[in-house]
Amino acid sequence: MQTKFNYLIIGGGIAAYKTLDLIRRLRDMHVSVRAILTDGGAQFITPLSVASLTGEKVYTDLFSLTDETEMGHIRLSRDADLVLVAPATANLIAKIASGRADDLASTTLLAANKPVMVCPSMNVEMWLKPSTRRNIMQLEADGVTVVGPASGDLACGEFGEGRLAEINDIILAVKRSLGVGNLPLNGRRALVTAGPTHEAIDPVRYIANRSSGKQGYAISGALHRLGAETLLISGPTNLGTPEGVERLDITSADEMLAAAEAALPVDVAICVAAVSDWKPKHLSCQKIKKGSKPMLIDLLENPDILRQLSRARNNRPNLVIGFAAETNQVLENAKAKLLAKKCDWIVANNVSLETGILGGDQTEVHLLTSDKVESWPVMSKQKMAARLAESVAKYFTLQAS
Repeated sequence: MQTKFNYLIIGGGIAAYKTLDLIRRLRDMHVSVRAILTDGGAQFITPLSVASLTGEKVYTDLFSLTDETEMGHIRLSRDADLVLVAPATANLIAKIASGRADDLASTTLLAANKPVMVCPSMNVEMWLKPSTRRNIMQLEADGVTVVGPASGDLACGEFGEGRLAEINDIILAVKRSLGVGNLPLNGRRALVTAGPTHEAIDPVRYIANRSSGKQGYAISGALHRLGAETLLISGPTNLGTPEGVERLDITSADEMLAAAEAALPVDVAICVAAVSDWKPKHLSCQKIKKGSKPMLIDLLENPDILRQLSRARNNRPNLVIGFAAETNQVLENAKAKLLAKKCDWIVANNVSLETGILGGDQTEVHLLTSDKVESWPVMSKQKMAARLAESVAKYFTLQAS
């Protein structure tokens, strides 16, 4: 019995042949597949081979007299639980990002009211072009899930990012989206702190920082998509709550600590929030008026939430991950923080103003553990979140083995 329904749009690239295995794997999961084969995709695989594996008619023509008498491109976009594009060429990605609709695939995508997932595949230089990067960022901003690409040997003989994601990774992403099969963090509880804190000076002024909360929100969503029951404790932001995530809004560092401790026990705690290090010693109940003398504010240190969770005697999370936002000597400062806070991992990045990371949509991080450092390339915060969530899942898988 088919439990879910998936539309697969096959773009024109050498990786199109891999979609035959993808279809077989989806069918093994009891996911029904109906395919749209682009003109480019048909240069690499045939409609007959696709139909043989899907057991369904393969759609190719926007102007088919038989299919379009019932506005087929609209029906195709409505029937699916997920629209999956694999391989997604640079051209097809550009069409989706710009809202073009000049063939059956792009028209169906524009008309879709269901989740869309794209799996890029192209030459490394095409992938790295600013135009492609902008298009990918636009897709992610529009809510499209981007899976891959992987890095390795390319069909053109070059090496680098651009390979279609491994079929196992695509299958896992589909499972997350459709909610089928066993997800690696099923049964796990996760806590994520995100955003800034506001430390009141008087009723209208406060101490804060430039954190947008984007990274923490992305991480909470990524953990949920891997099956974790996820609580997001958020300082003031303008962001929407990721689907399926429970959100608790706080304002100050004291409130964030109380909320985090009340949420224990959890399996993993990820402290992404940019918590203010200090708070005013005295809170004025009235707005402080300007005077002839400079205003002096006595400051107290705020509680260290990461250290408190890492050193908790009772209910310490199995895995505690901190973030180190640095402006200089990034790795040296991150290593010192890992030792001082007694957490398990630190994610470090350079948040100098010229990087555009603080408040931006992209990041470049280093993942530090007790015995190694992984330096990840520049990527979107959404992709970084997915990669970190995968690392968390692998940690628990190894622990259970």
